[in-house]
Amino acid sequence: MSDNKNFDRSPLEYALAELGRRAFAAGRTVEIVIYGGSALLLTLNRQINTGDVDAVFEGNRDFIKKLAVEMAEEFGWDENWLNDGVKGWLSKRDADPDVKTLFKTYPAEDQPGLRVYTARPEYLFAMKCRAMRVGGVETNSDIDDIKLLARAIGIKDSQDALTLVEKFYPQNVLQPKTRLGLEEIFSNLGPDNDQAPSSSSQP
Repeated sequence: MSDNKNFDRSPLEYALAELGRRAFAAGRTVEIVIYGGSALLLTLNRQINTGDVDAVFEGNRDFIKKLAVEMAEEFGWDENWLNDGVKGWLSKRDADPDVKTLFKTYPAEDQPGLRVYTARPEYLFAMKCRAMRVGGVETNSDIDDIKLLARAIGIKDSQDALTLVEKFYPQNVLQPKTRLGLEEIFSNLGPDNDQAPSSSSQP
């Protein structure tokens, strides 16, 4: 692992496996839910390097943070490589079991130290739309993520996109830029851009 802690698919899987090994060695089985770029990297092979892992682990927070800090010290990573800053973006539906799915158990099914869940594509799409940054639509990574998720879900126009977002976030918490941004994204999501995500195992 590089000591500048830049995760693509292989280093991220290594980090999760190591976290699982340490939890299992301590006689624990812990659970985390992963969101954001890391979830896209794991589930849709989004070709990115992510600087940290956005996750929620309320039931085991102190124990997981302790392991994460130990790993950071050992491998030279930032102590916040695994963080729960995403909590401020969660939907009120986050507690619904149907908005998440079990991704993998680490280090193995017969050694269940860590169970990793990921937000489903529909939820990730809504979160990305709510957090959409202003400006630079064609070069904005949020926009690329929204397009990738739209293709995965089968959304082809801005009205369907907004309807899905509002299933997770009420209108009063959405900024005007969300509607405008979606209109611009889907006006540019023509046949040339509507290609299936790469099946490569490289993120």
